[in-house]
Amino acid sequence: MYMIFNQIKPLALLVSIIVGLTLTCTQAYAGKTEVMVVAGGCFWCVESDFESVTGVIDAVSGYTGGTTKNPTYKQVGRGGTGHYEAVKITYDSGKVSYDKLLNLFLRSVDPTDAGGQFCDRGETYRTAIFVSNAGQKASAVQAIAEAGKALGRKIVTPILPAKQFYKAEAYHQDYYKGANIVLTRFGPRRQSTAYKLYRKSCGRDADLRKLWGRAAPFAN
Repeated sequence: MYMIFNQIKPLALLVSIIVGLTLTCTQAYAGKTEVMVVAGGCFWCVESDFESVTGVIDAVSGYTGGTTKNPTYKQVGRGGTGHYEAVKITYDSGKVSYDKLLNLFLRSVDPTDAGGQFCDRGETYRTAIFVSNAGQKASAVQAIAEAGKALGRKIVTPILPAKQFYKAEAYHQDYYKGANIVLTRFGPRRQSTAYKLYRKSCGRDADLRKLWGRAAPFAN
């Protein structure tokens, strides 16, 4: 038993060293968890787009930019709250950068439209980039300048100071892949099917292809 124990000790030490090195390497290459908040019209669409991006950990639909506390979807939709439909995107900065996400965002919306996005009109559906520090603001300024140059048109998407973000109702989270049956103008449909029908009928992808061409990252 003593001999077996002595043989096991070096093996256990070797395993400990390997595990320690693995953890160290993982920590060295893992990025910091960061957050980006943007408004790009229908938050179902923005959430769907960015949850497909490598490095994005989570995308949450919600409301921000206004003054009404704990707003509901109906309140925001009626107008007067000052809130945008927005998405809070949590990402691993070791896998994708804030600048890259901004580039994708501006090419996934029509940043020249001040009245809403595609078939969704009104203040709720305007675009915006919400920044929480000077670094994010500088990146947003640069991204907007590059987008304007690429399109040869004025970009009207504002850069706004981050305000409290209110998570939207559970019904709206991951709507694009939901399995619940909902009543639509096409009749009863699963949420995932209803989302696809809505997105197509709204013309989002078709309009993005016209505006951005091959640079539109999520236009199917």
